[in-house]
Amino acid sequence: MVFGFPLYWTVAMAFKPGPEWNPLGEVIWWPRQPTLANFEMVLGLSGPKDSPFLQQPSRSALHPIANSLVAAGCGTIVATIFGVLAAYGITRFRAGGRHLPLAILSIRFVPPIVFLIPLFVLFAYLGLWDTLPGLAILYAAFGFPLVVWLVRSSLLELPRELSEAAIADGCTHWGAFLKVTLPQVKGAVAAAVLFVFVISWSDLVIALVMTQDHAQTAPVFLASLESDEFQREFGPQAALSLILMGPPLALGLAMRRHLVRGLSLGTIRR
Repeated sequence: MVFGFPLYWTVAMAFKPGPEWNPLGEVIWWPRQPTLANFEMVLGLSGPKDSPFLQQPSRSALHPIANSLVAAGCGTIVATIFGVLAAYGITRFRAGGRHLPLAILSIRFVPPIVFLIPLFVLFAYLGLWDTLPGLAILYAAFGFPLVVWLVRSSLLELPRELSEAAIADGCTHWGAFLKVTLPQVKGAVAAAVLFVFVISWSDLVIALVMTQDHAQTAPVFLASLESDEFQREFGPQAALSLILMGPPLALGLAMRRHLVRGLSLGTIRR
């Protein structure tokens, strides 16, 4: 119940009209006059007269949401592809010896914000600052170690004899990887995809420093919702928060079967 209260309050706030957001000396636990105006505001469906902060179509959240989908989606795909290949090379061919896995994980030893100042200078010089490709590259780079370690742990539990038998039957190393090994670790790959996507989708710090207007993401847009009348736009912020819960939930539901297999890998069944 305690952990569910923030979700309840977000849902309640999303449907409250402006006067019910933060009245003095009173707590309104549920909207007395439920409205969809907050959703219309963040989606740019209401006109300037109806919205104190969305004075122009460019303030709609649709463009930042699309930017987040592209950056987080592309970053997750790139991180997954290279992470799975790296994990397979490390576990099956001992690539990099014993120290490479720890060296890869060392990327996550410190918070990403530590790297942002030099990355800002580098990306500005390369013309990648405030671009979706640049943001996707950063998401892929910071998600890559997580994929490697999540998939590597599953590959270590998988008998080497499976791929060796496939190679003995005439498969190439690529064929053994794609037809035998990869299907056995689909659960770990699905968990890695969901984990990296959620981290990239909810990122605020990296996007706040590395973007401005063209590649602004939904979390940055969410943090910027203010107006002269209400200061913080609690209603539109709550409405946008509910909208932003959709893609991770949809991805998790789409991969729930593989996630269950990944979580049950290695368990003892009677």
